[in-house]
Amino acid sequence: MKLFDEIFERIKLATNTRTQVELADVLDIRQSSISDAKRRNSVPSDWYMKLFEQFGLNPDWLKKGSGPMYLRTDQGYAPVDAPASIGVCEDAAKFSGPDAKNLIVSVYATQQHDDQSGQVLGRLSIPQSFACPGLHVVRIDAAGMEPLIRKDAFAGIDTTQKKVRSGELYAVNIPYEGLVIKRAYVDAQNNRLILRSENQQHPEMLLPLDDHEKHVAGRLVWIMQRM
Repeated sequence: MKLFDEIFERIKLATNTRTQVELADVLDIRQSSISDAKRRNSVPSDWYMKLFEQFGLNPDWLKKGSGPMYLRTDQGYAPVDAPASIGVCEDAAKFSGPDAKNLIVSVYATQQHDDQSGQVLGRLSIPQSFACPGLHVVRIDAAGMEPLIRKDAFAGIDTTQKKVRSGELYAVNIPYEGLVIKRAYVDAQNNRLILRSENQQHPEMLLPLDDHEKHVAGRLVWIMQRM
């Protein structure tokens, strides 16, 4: 993998972006600037400054993957290899925790028909502590999980968690329906996965247990909604 590609992957991980278009939006630059940097196999120095200012990211970690991911964390500033003579430490500001910092993420549609699969609906500001490497954020467009999850709520899905634990909420790709949120139960005796809605008007769904992981997009880890 080329140097630019390695750094680009770390930047995408830290900023929860997936494409050059999304990253260009975060860096406030043109997409063509990213294409030019890729062609030169070199990351412009001002990117590092912007990423530090917005996210507290460590330039050394971005460049080489070494050292801490963040220099500005919930403990405040944490310089690496500072001179021993500098012995002054400050307490973290009252509002410096990860819940007081935000990340901008893309919000995707749940439909997977009519050319809307993977459609970006917009951007959403979330607490930094809500982010994870496999995060996928969608806007709920159905009432199947009401009143627990309301229509138009934003749902954070951890796509690295596809192994089902009974009783937990998962995002599941259903043919002709798209991505839906269901409470999943493993029925090992009958070799099936039972998917249930909170809304009693929606019937149970069944999936073969053997290949259920290809349908499970990930576990629901948070929701944001109006009450």
